[in-house]
Amino acid sequence: MHRFREITDKDNVTIAKIIRDNLKAVGLDIPGTAYFDEGLDRFSELYKGKRQGYYVVEDERGNVIGGIGFSEFEPFKDGKTAELQKLYLTDSAKGEGLGYKMVSFIEEKMKEAGFKASYLETHDSLGAAIHIYIKSGYTEIERPKEVGHGSMNRFFLKEL
Repeated sequence: MHRFREITDKDNVTIAKIIRDNLKAVGLDIPGTAYFDEGLDRFSELYKGKRQGYYVVEDERGNVIGGIGFSEFEPFKDGKTAELQKLYLTDSAKGEGLGYKMVSFIEEKMKEAGFKASYLETHDSLGAAIHIYIKSGYTEIERPKEVGHGSMNRFFLKEL
């Protein structure tokens, strides 16, 4: 059984490694991706507040095997759109349907925070994630002019 919980200081190094390992595996250890995000090593600090959060997923032994987060997508200026951020799993946790559970979990957290829509950006190289997003009801949209990670090339939106 998997357990979701808010990230703590002791999880920062583990989740940063999971994210970097995933990006490197598909050749996205390049500028313009989360790989080089300034705050990647301190999510427990960055995701504090009422309208944002980052959650880790633990396996049955209490090991962190992934994470997912959200925060307000301020460029849309509507106050109603959250950005689904940094859904990553260890290789050993992939293929069990956990990604779908993570998306559903974070969408509930977005709703609790008052959001009405979920936006995300990703890359062609992350095909498994794109599959999860589409199966979870996300619709592909054109690249918004406000995109933060310049190397991302796929954009999705879902009404919550």
